[in-house]
Amino acid sequence: MMNKRQVIFGILAIAVMVMIFGFSAKNADESTEESLEVGMTIGKVTVKDFKKLPYPEQVRFAEKIDHMVRKSAHFLEYTVLGFILFFTFYGEKLKRVKAGIFGWITGTLYAVTDEIHQMFVPGRACMFTDVCIDSGGVLTGTLLSVLILGIILAVRHRKV
Repeated sequence: MMNKRQVIFGILAIAVMVMIFGFSAKNADESTEESLEVGMTIGKVTVKDFKKLPYPEQVRFAEKIDHMVRKSAHFLEYTVLGFILFFTFYGEKLKRVKAGIFGWITGTLYAVTDEIHQMFVPGRACMFTDVCIDSGGVLTGTLLSVLILGIILAVRHRKV
């Protein structure tokens, strides 16, 4: 039986999966436009006088970091998913290690299905490297969850 926390985190996990599915459902042109917008924002924040550069140079900057932006987005969205999945599974029946393993496996399987889904989206592809990046993100999220929970439990134990 799931407790209230697990239900809430389960709902959050589904919401994140729907969000990821939405990103993956965008065709190549829409996806490129979004990631270039992120690249432009990064330029505005990190490059002195970026706004004063001619527009074609701003676009070149965004294109130059586009691959990194896309792969970072994969990693980060799946890190969040891994964090949430851990707390979905963690409870009386599944302690930290098992909850982490279940979270990682669930998130990795979702990454596989997400990549397969992209085969049917115009201009998108199923990439094994993306599954590896996504799986690494899920693993990072679950490991962070295990670490944070361990710290919380240690602090709670000391106060008792």
